[in-house]
Amino acid sequence: MKQLDGHIPPGPLKEKWTTYRSTMPLVAPNNKLRLDIIVVGTGLAGASAAASLAELGYNVKVFTFHDSPRRAHSIAAQGGINAAKNYKNDGDSVWRLFYDTIKGGDYRSREANVYRLAEVSANIIDQAVAQGVPFAREYGGYLDNRSFGGVQVKRTFYARGQTGQQLLLGAYQALSRQVALGKVELYHRHEMLDVVLVDGKARGIIARNLITGELERHSAHAVVLATGGYGNVFYLSTNAMNSNATAAWRAVRRGAYMANPCFTQIHPTCIPQSGEYQSKLTLMSESLRNDGRVWVPKKVEDAEAIRQGRKTALDIPEEDRDYYLERMYPAFGNLVPRDVASRAAKRVCDEGRGIVPTGLGVFLDFSTAIERYGKSRAHAMGIHNPDEATIRRLGEQVIEEKYGNLFEMYEKITGENPYKVPMKIYPAVHYTMGGLWVDYNLQTNIPGLFAIGECNFSDHGANRLGASALMQGLADGYFVLPYTIGVFLSNEIRTPRIPTDLPEFEQTEKEVRARLEGLMHIGGSQSVESFHRRLGKIMWEYCGMARNAEGLQKGIRLIRELREEFYKDVYVPGRMDEFNPEMEKAHRVADFLELGELMCIDALHRNESCGGHFREEYQTEDGEALRNDEEYAYVAAWEWTDLGKDPVLHKEPLVFENVELKTRSYK
Repeated sequence: MKQLDGHIPPGPLKEKWTTYRSTMPLVAPNNKLRLDIIVVGTGLAGASAAASLAELGYNVKVFTFHDSPRRAHSIAAQGGINAAKNYKNDGDSVWRLFYDTIKGGDYRSREANVYRLAEVSANIIDQAVAQGVPFAREYGGYLDNRSFGGVQVKRTFYARGQTGQQLLLGAYQALSRQVALGKVELYHRHEMLDVVLVDGKARGIIARNLITGELERHSAHAVVLATGGYGNVFYLSTNAMNSNATAAWRAVRRGAYMANPCFTQIHPTCIPQSGEYQSKLTLMSESLRNDGRVWVPKKVEDAEAIRQGRKTALDIPEEDRDYYLERMYPAFGNLVPRDVASRAAKRVCDEGRGIVPTGLGVFLDFSTAIERYGKSRAHAMGIHNPDEATIRRLGEQVIEEKYGNLFEMYEKITGENPYKVPMKIYPAVHYTMGGLWVDYNLQTNIPGLFAIGECNFSDHGANRLGASALMQGLADGYFVLPYTIGVFLSNEIRTPRIPTDLPEFEQTEKEVRARLEGLMHIGGSQSVESFHRRLGKIMWEYCGMARNAEGLQKGIRLIRELREEFYKDVYVPGRMDEFNPEMEKAHRVADFLELGELMCIDALHRNESCGGHFREEYQTEDGEALRNDEEYAYVAAWEWTDLGKDPVLHKEPLVFENVELKTRSYK
């Protein structure tokens, strides 16, 4: 075990980034023209980084396995993006955003990185507005804000329920401009299958053309991974079906450290699973908790009647409804952080008060907001004694303006009109706070290999606050990496262009080919999908919303058995040298089978509860997470070794000089 150095600059917290940025080594404009950078991924982090690096003068190659960068999963982040602009004059500040993020992450993130994130957040909004992102505005034309979980101010900028999509279009425009200028080479339908190391530095990748099946070598002076999270290891999640862990995991197999892999976020506001046939879950934005009230029946018999179809939500009188988040957490109510809201939903459903046939669902009710908004709008229109129908009609208009596309999506999926009856929601896997270990420069322990956005671990600790994913992705891509990558590249200005005929490229390509051919030649009887589904059930059962030592040990054993069966009996149709989505999937599931084991090992080693990592053995008397700061206030960075050997744990101590470590309370 080694103790990791995050290379955090010295000096006061509020001055670290400004001072460091002003004193770090630079690459002169003429030298940037001779340096090549590979960016893998075209979501918010990847697209913004590629555009910014090209704007600076670097030669950039960017890779996406989609037909267009606009398909990146960043579009699914619906609710908003945080920024400390204090437009509402309600007490927000850079410090408050920093503190809320540290607290929301249950004190398991790096102070310096989080403060930098809060600092640059305001710049992101200015950048996006300049690009034409259509943020919601108030009557007078000012940008509007709304609340999100875990905070007591309004700092979330939004574009109805399409914020991620609109921000991605802005980044895509910036990227497209650089493509048109010839500074960025864009590779569609290409998937990175390995990273190439030359003399210990990341110097390129092996990618597969997903249309032709051809393996390609691409070289650069540095490689940036912006490939998102690994939530699809659970099979059922809110992630897009193609979201995977291969790029990051292949980096781990080459020596990069995977940090805090067990820190998985369960989002409380998803449409409940309706059957075993499902392959994906749908997220309803956390922004809905601004106006929606979460409840279940107080009486088990009422919940049973709803599950059996004998009653509906409208049949339950107000006095028989348990608005449990408002009851349990009066200071924050329905806007508690995601991990807290998710566990509370599980708790009431475990009591038998769930409201869908599986028993795993709660109501999200907008009737109170509709009435409140309806009365306010009627008054503004000079209607001082509106009848109930008028109040409802006007109130629904306001809700439609704020969340209309989300309500439409819900109705199309469920067949129920959420304006008339409450939504049904339940927690599901959404985001992964763990990821590749990076230092303050966003560089992994492999020189020249950088990780940004959800692909790294650095900013969210054990639980991400809502509306912070977009903030981190764009902060890393627009305002952090373009500076910090220069610290590495300033020492590479004498390094000529990296040739792809080096032995390291040949050997890595040979290993990738052997790996793919091995999968094709198994010739078993079971589909890739069936193995993925079984892995997901193991992960959810033993490493999901709640974990315990016995279950995690069993989960590790079951995953190892499943992996052994996979390599004996998986069937991959078609050929390797052609368009073959099943082979793509097989390679990704093979990586999930290793990553899933590491997630369980990490969860087993961390004998505490914090944020999204909830060990049943470690909880307070009222069921809240019980941290162990004396023994576990560190980043757990794992070095993967050969199969059959235990991974090696490395630690980066978390030093808190500016905030007091204390038990989170939202009551």
